[in-house]
Amino acid sequence: MTLAASVVSDTEFNLYLIALAVSGILLAVLAISGFGASSVGERALNGIFAAGFLGYAFYLFFIFDGGTFTEFYYAFAVPVILLIKAIQGYRARKAEAAEPPAAPAPQQPAA
Repeated sequence: MTLAASVVSDTEFNLYLIALAVSGILLAVLAISGFGASSVGERALNGIFAAGFLGYAFYLFFIFDGGTFTEFYYAFAVPVILLIKAIQGYRARKAEAAEPPAAPAPQQPAA
């Protein structure tokens, strides 16, 4: 959705910037810590999205001087999905670590 800056209130613009920055920081923490990530690819994906969110927030805050900008509200679903996936991965690893190792199968005597 592309909106003219004059149509968007300052409050909405500032809330959008805060949401971008918070999402970017959250994803950066997930990428750096590896919380719940089951692979390097997941951590890299978190890092790529973090860089995108933080980069766009930086651009809008420091470089943008008015005019037209693009609001990507649907992109805020990405951090939610990645956070849910990280929590599920963390819980799965925690449950796996808590289970005692399976006892070896009894061996049949040779006939």
